[in-house]
Amino acid sequence: MRSPSFSSCAALLFTGALAHAALAHEGHAPRPAAASVFPIPAPGSYRLPPIKPASGGTVLDEAGARRDLLGEPRRITVLALIYTRCGDVCPLASADMARLQDLAAKDVGLARRMRLVTLSFDPEHDTPEVMRSFAAAWRSADPAAPAWAFLTAPDRAALAPILTAYGQRVDARADGGLNHVFRAFLIDRGGSVRNIYSLDFFEPALVLTDIRTLLLEESGPGGTQGR
Repeated sequence: MRSPSFSSCAALLFTGALAHAALAHEGHAPRPAAASVFPIPAPGSYRLPPIKPASGGTVLDEAGARRDLLGEPRRITVLALIYTRCGDVCPLASADMARLQDLAAKDVGLARRMRLVTLSFDPEHDTPEVMRSFAAAWRSADPAAPAWAFLTAPDRAALAPILTAYGQRVDARADGGLNHVFRAFLIDRGGSVRNIYSLDFFEPALVLTDIRTLLLEESGPGGTQGR
């Protein structure tokens, strides 16, 4: 369960997002859930080969404390890059992250071995205080839910190498907004990126299946038995 403001906030964000779908950053129209487009395979029935090393970097948490983006101890991480003033694809992505958190909360063993991270690439506006308010609207209060951190960068200089490492281009618009392609990253406990999601395929049930696939890989022959 989220704060009472979640339902009204989410509804407003969805209304704005759908109204501006034609103006989405990369022309994305609201996509149907992936599960309705293609069947989601069984966990462990496929492989997710490492794509590249995940990048750390100095970020600020909601209290303004400096920390590393990857953090310790390592859990399987779903990292989403957004900014809070976004009026189209970012609210849809945040709603998907919220659904992912709710689904994961139904499996306590899974939830404690994963975490969600939302990182803003708009540090001038998205201060720790702003991210704290943003978190209150989206993050579940269910104690069984996986942790969800809302982070920002101290400044553009600290943010730049993170964006470069994740291939996230961000360009300023004349109206003060930011042009970007939404991306989310699945990072294993060893610090490797194992999947990269566009908004079209950022379906919570699919992401959970990918996480379960990584955990099964860990517990297989020669695996590390996730703790």
